[in-house]
Amino acid sequence: MLSKEELVKLFPDWEKGLYDAVAEHAELRTAKAGSILLKKGQNIKSTMLVVEGTVKLFQENEEGSEYFMYHLNPGEACAVTLVCNYHLEQSQVLAKAVTDISYLAIPIEFMDKWLNEYKSWHYFVIRTYRNRYEELLKTIHETAFKNMDERLEFYINRQVQQFGNTIKLTHQEIANDLNTSREVISRLLKKMENNGWIALSRNSFDWIKK
Repeated sequence: MLSKEELVKLFPDWEKGLYDAVAEHAELRTAKAGSILLKKGQNIKSTMLVVEGTVKLFQENEEGSEYFMYHLNPGEACAVTLVCNYHLEQSQVLAKAVTDISYLAIPIEFMDKWLNEYKSWHYFVIRTYRNRYEELLKTIHETAFKNMDERLEFYINRQVQQFGNTIKLTHQEIANDLNTSREVISRLLKKMENNGWIALSRNSFDWIKK
């Protein structure tokens, strides 16, 4: 389990009693990059707070096509598990470890209890909902009002903010996240390279647009 000092560093706005409660009841878990942490239709038994690494949230349709939603980073909680815990519902999205990760798993029975006992937990849950809602609004805006080359640039900018200027993704992985074909992504990336925006390599590229 994390020390109280580590919890304070990750979640600086909590109150003392909440740190003690999390230290007592949460379980520290790890997962390798590529591990599926949450499946569509899965019953949720605990919420997930990221300690180290990056988690990708995405949707998948009946044909297996994917659509990227957002990343979770250290100090952030999975709003989907908070919602499912609260309403005892099944997950409608998938979560996958992008890197090796560690996270805190908090059993479902403490969700309502802590909302009533700790004001800082209440604010943390509300802030998590708000941040994820804003992320989804951005995604919806890009999908509804932008063409594919604009959507790709938006997507790459999000990846750069998350991982730096070297993006280690294949054309197929990008196509999966944007729910389009690999051929379309390859053509648009080549256009970006010709414009001097990126430098393509095998299974990765560098973002150099100013």
